[in-house]
Amino acid sequence: MAGIVFFRTDSRTDVCAFYTERLDFEEWLEQDGGCTILERDNLLLGFCDGDTTETEGIVTVVVDDRDAVDTLFEELEDVAADEPHENEAFDIYQFFATDPDGRTVEIQTFLHSTPPV
Repeated sequence: MAGIVFFRTDSRTDVCAFYTERLDFEEWLEQDGGCTILERDNLLLGFCDGDTTETEGIVTVVVDDRDAVDTLFEELEDVAADEPHENEAFDIYQFFATDPDGRTVEIQTFLHSTPPV
């Protein structure tokens, strides 16, 4: 089973460029009806043209290790809300950033366990 999380946006070009250029997503499908579906590993995000922008929720990008979190922090420092840190409650290393729509993006790695994929 697979799934796609869709968001309405009034700036599809900018938001898709953010995810492809800064977070290594690839275009998976361009739909003529005004939607772009992006892919990174097993995460599919769809951004569709709309009069309003949906920013509810958090897009979480899970990477392999702390070094990958730190590397992405260096690349996203201009839009980061905090510095990478351990979150003992969830046994993760993480930081938060904001995409061009104002949506929260979390970059994280699991410290001592691997979640089921």
